Amino acid sequence: MAQLRHDHQKFIERDAVIVVVGPENQDAFRRYWKEHKLPFIGLPDPDHTVLRKYGQEVNLFKFGRMPAQVIIDQEGVARYVHYGKQMYDIPANEELLEILEQLNQEHSPVQDAV
Repeated sequence: MAQLRHDHQKFIERDAVIVVVGPENQDAFRRYWKEHKLPFIGLPDPDHTVLRKYGQEVNLFKFGRMPAQVIIDQEGVARYVHYGKQMYDIPANEELLEILEQLNQEHSPVQDAV
């Protein structure tokens, strides 16, 4: 989450909303968000509802949920999905920002008018 915080403004500039989904309950999530002053949305998912919907892997030998990044477009379609194999297997912000740029170009008002 630290890398997302670092480039949060760049995500905003690309009309992206960051939502972090975690396995903690609501109280634990709220405390964590408050303590770390995270600037994006946190969604507790203790029943793994979101996890199951997007196919995120749980590996108890590797401390639980494996990282997953999903970019969902304005129509609700998952346009990019990355499932990490280790806790540190997370795409760089630059990669995610580039994908957002491409999606924004595909849906730009100028291009839609052509």
